[in-house]
Amino acid sequence: MAKLAFVAAVSAILFSLGVAQTFQRLGGCPKLGCIFPPDQVDFLAGTYFDIRLEVHAPVNGSEANPGVRGVPDPNFTFTIAKKGAPPQNASTFFKVPEPQLERWNFTWFEDLFARDAKTSSLVQVAAKAYRKVALYEPGEYVVTLSYYNGTRTEATWLVRDLAQARRAKNIILFIGDGMTTSMITAARLIAHRTVNGKYQSRMMMDQFPVLGHQMTHSLDSYITDSANSATALYTGRKTTVNALNVYADSSASPFDDPKFENIAEIFRRVLKGAVGIVSTAFIADATPAALSAHTRARSQYGAVVDSYLNGITNYSWVDAVHPDVIFGGGAEQFYPNKESFKGQDYYAAFAKSGYNVVLNKTSLQATSNKEKTLGIFTVSNLPTWLDRNVYTNNLRNRSNNPAGTKSDATDIPGLKDMTLKAIDILDARSKDNGWFLMSEAASIDKQMHTLDYDRALGELLELDDTVKATVEKLRAMGQLKDTLIIVTADHGHGFDVMGSVDTKYMDAQKTDRAKRNAIGTYFNSGLSQYVVETNASVRYSEGAHFPANWDPRYTLFQGLTAFPDHREDYRVNKDGPRRPAINLTNEENFYANYKDAPTGYLINGTLPVSADQGVHSLTDVPVFAMGPCQETFGGVYDSTEVFFHMANCFGLSRSSNSSSPKQTEYHHRD
Repeated sequence: MAKLAFVAAVSAILFSLGVAQTFQRLGGCPKLGCIFPPDQVDFLAGTYFDIRLEVHAPVNGSEANPGVRGVPDPNFTFTIAKKGAPPQNASTFFKVPEPQLERWNFTWFEDLFARDAKTSSLVQVAAKAYRKVALYEPGEYVVTLSYYNGTRTEATWLVRDLAQARRAKNIILFIGDGMTTSMITAARLIAHRTVNGKYQSRMMMDQFPVLGHQMTHSLDSYITDSANSATALYTGRKTTVNALNVYADSSASPFDDPKFENIAEIFRRVLKGAVGIVSTAFIADATPAALSAHTRARSQYGAVVDSYLNGITNYSWVDAVHPDVIFGGGAEQFYPNKESFKGQDYYAAFAKSGYNVVLNKTSLQATSNKEKTLGIFTVSNLPTWLDRNVYTNNLRNRSNNPAGTKSDATDIPGLKDMTLKAIDILDARSKDNGWFLMSEAASIDKQMHTLDYDRALGELLELDDTVKATVEKLRAMGQLKDTLIIVTADHGHGFDVMGSVDTKYMDAQKTDRAKRNAIGTYFNSGLSQYVVETNASVRYSEGAHFPANWDPRYTLFQGLTAFPDHREDYRVNKDGPRRPAINLTNEENFYANYKDAPTGYLINGTLPVSADQGVHSLTDVPVFAMGPCQETFGGVYDSTEVFFHMANCFGLSRSSNSSSPKQTEYHHRD
């Protein structure tokens, strides 16, 4: 009877756990017993992962229970059973030693009232971790954590039954960070001319034969960030905001969380192919980092850079990928200074490890295709396409030379330069085994965050131009029919175009309310003036599609649904990227930047006053596909399916733990 009362007491608090919202005790763990990987996870057969088990004992707060008394059960057990078979102890099943028991504690706020009152809840934890295990046999598995005299947490895992036949020799994954369908629509409008409502040219993305949409929500929140969303694309696993290739546990360390393999690690280990990473962001940023790092804190930039070179060194894991190509920004993490990992000179370390190191466009184009290559071209993120090609004065006085000399970086490659060179290197280094390349247009997202819509759309058009050049290059190389090309995003922003703005009329008005009359909707939106050529138009190379005029009188009435206080004049900022909100106090309390859009009008923010930029949104994002397996990318599906479709096309599933699997042939279906 006492046992039943105890179990009932523990169960009574589960309702309150299920409704946790702003804050959660631990994402993916609604009960006091936590299993990671959690319930409803799909696996690729033969890939490595860690298992983390936690038993929580709340000391105070709404979850505290007299039956537990703040002492976590140290005698918990964990079993696994393939459907239809009897359960086995996990150590026996995986043929590994029983892990040591770990103990720690953590605190959390149950809601905003508790946060404001600084009333935290304390939780004591007993935990174990099984490291680097794998499931090889397809089917459904049930894992059970038993604790507190009969309380159980169960999770169902599915190992997918995928063929080992390889259909693609190469895969290129283009990621327009933050890119949505409405942004593509806006980019098309400002760069492609229409006649009587009919476009006279098409974006390269528009010409892909397959279009699908992926849902981007997280494991424990419906709005994601770039770390979590990139992890989903590369691993087939949902995780937590800020986490890279791990499930976030409750321990103090950001490096001991349960890991799982990403596609670069699997592809290198199984097929011995080449791997390339290209980004217009600093190379330790979330999207490129998720092809190497394993940490719940994306801000561990130094450790990210070190992982490119040395892999994961704190726990047993697969061999380091050592990408054949790493191109992007972020020089502050490479030359020796207080921001580089432990003050090290990573340029020297990469060179010692056999990498060619290049720091500008000229040396990039001249470097050998036969060697691994590290290309770091600026401090922080690369300047935007608009500043590199139209408003070039904005490249001055940035002190962003990648050598760390505090001079300006001027000889900077763009996304197209880096991507095409990456293909040359990858193909030269891995003609037989093929290659995987991720190429990211990072500042679509970064400029959307700061409400700099013109720069964001310029980045999107650069991505489209890069995709076009890539298709042409692969066709000339005879590699197009054997290469799967995917163009997608990791998440979206709540952006759209609702009409046009007569900026001359707006300037002539004296009040904010009168200025709003410059907006034209429906019939009064008119036609795009960005494609009207004049003597002052910007000229581009043949076949390139960008606006002829970035500063027409009639501009786009465009914007986000979530933003800080800011001013808006709907004009391109010719003096550099926008800074819409500034902090005028000693606290996080942002107001509209009076220097930004001075001829426009004030728009009250929709976000908390601690926000100085826009945020991500829930919207599904497009997936364009061309090449082998293209048909699998149609429809609407979870973001994790992108990984499984790529893995299936590469034939990465393995039904045994052989370290030298038989190489299968790729077969393209026309």
